[in-house]
Amino acid sequence: MRRLRNVKIVATLGPASDTYEMIEALHNAGADVFRLNMSHGSHEEIRIKHAIIRKVEETTGSTIGILADLQGPKLRVGVFSGDSEQLVEGVAFRLDLDEAEGDSSRVCLPHPEIFAALEPGASLLVNDGKIRLKVRECGPDFADCVVVTGGTISNRKGVNVPDVELPLAALSDKDRADLEFACGLGVDWLALSFVQRPADVEEARLLVKGRAAILSKIEKPNAVERFDDILAVSDGIMVARGDLGVELPVQNVPPIQKRLVRKCRAAAKPVIVATQMLESMIESPMPTRAEVSDVATAIYEGADAVMLSAESAAGDYPIEAVTTMDNVAQEVEADPTYTQIIEASRTADRMTVADGIVAAAREIAETTDIKAICCFTHSGTTALLTARERPRVPIIALTPIVRTARRLALSWGTNCVITEELDRFKAAVVNAAKAARSEGFAGPDDLIVVTAGVPFNTPGSTNILRVAPCDERLIFSSDPE
Repeated sequence: MRRLRNVKIVATLGPASDTYEMIEALHNAGADVFRLNMSHGSHEEIRIKHAIIRKVEETTGSTIGILADLQGPKLRVGVFSGDSEQLVEGVAFRLDLDEAEGDSSRVCLPHPEIFAALEPGASLLVNDGKIRLKVRECGPDFADCVVVTGGTISNRKGVNVPDVELPLAALSDKDRADLEFACGLGVDWLALSFVQRPADVEEARLLVKGRAAILSKIEKPNAVERFDDILAVSDGIMVARGDLGVELPVQNVPPIQKRLVRKCRAAAKPVIVATQMLESMIESPMPTRAEVSDVATAIYEGADAVMLSAESAAGDYPIEAVTTMDNVAQEVEADPTYTQIIEASRTADRMTVADGIVAAAREIAETTDIKAICCFTHSGTTALLTARERPRVPIIALTPIVRTARRLALSWGTNCVITEELDRFKAAVVNAAKAARSEGFAGPDDLIVVTAGVPFNTPGSTNILRVAPCDERLIFSSDPE
């Protein structure tokens, strides 16, 4: 299904979007990738959603990506004798390992690893930062704190520890089981929560064994500080602004978002901007002006994808939320300022032959009357490099590997077409011309740019570029073998 925009839309599935009819409607409205949140639902429920997505893919003839999002370790307080307590600024409050019900002076925090890492002066944030505690004294089984920001604390509220690196793996026992299940299903992307260091990604990669691409969620200050190293071992990135906005001053998040998006683009790795993009549409058919501006900003920055969470998973208006995001994307990308910003931020680094080929393809397409750039790819690398250039003409990624096409559903501007295995460049050019015509990107009198690697079927070998007519008769009469 051809989109009238380049940025991709990720829609989370949930109770509001778990039927075939709704998932098909969300795809038709603009969802390119569906997110399965492993924090919610049983394996059987996830399996059913996965099967529905693949059925929609088959029915519509589209290529749809599936992203499984692992929960990661969840840090939570215990329970209170009265279900909740009111904490007042300036009073003392203790966190400990005692499993007894809490009161106004203490509560259980069943995570000894937190106490092992704490130091006096560290901050603890409860319930998405609504309550802030500062550690005065701590030991292996307790932390005596003072309440800096008071409020109501209730059963099993989440805890964030922004000041220290926790000795926790990104993968809990539940995550390991979920990872194996999701990879067995055949998801295309696996999102890792609670990433603090490159080793977290490398551990997951050993378990994934190449069955899915790995997307690192950047939601902790440690991950921001080590971002370059984490990006190097990841296949993609999610800027998860929810926890970032809790653990860092909120004014820090926009410049971090902009910086991370640019680094991902320079590395030719897909990046999703996520969390609270159209939050009000959970309950309203119309977004706020600020939310529309937020979505537009991510698109202007050059993000590969923007994501809906509760808006499509549990909201009252999931289709309207996807439609709104699609409309905003089309409007932004039609703005001449968008083109100026994208081109001004284009990386100038050219390190390989493939880099030079895709840069040349973009230059040729933009300085002559070329209708599309058609790239043949096995691993997806050539298409990702082409997308990094952010050309003004459509990108058609042709691949014989369905898994590669589905992964590229997350990448900016890529229109994926499944083709047969090829062993000659002339056949590649003919297939590219057919795809450009059949998908509505070009007519028989138009020209396209074709890139490929010779010898064929060798990942990372992009080394040839040709301007070709879309009329097959001209190809056969003029192109070399």
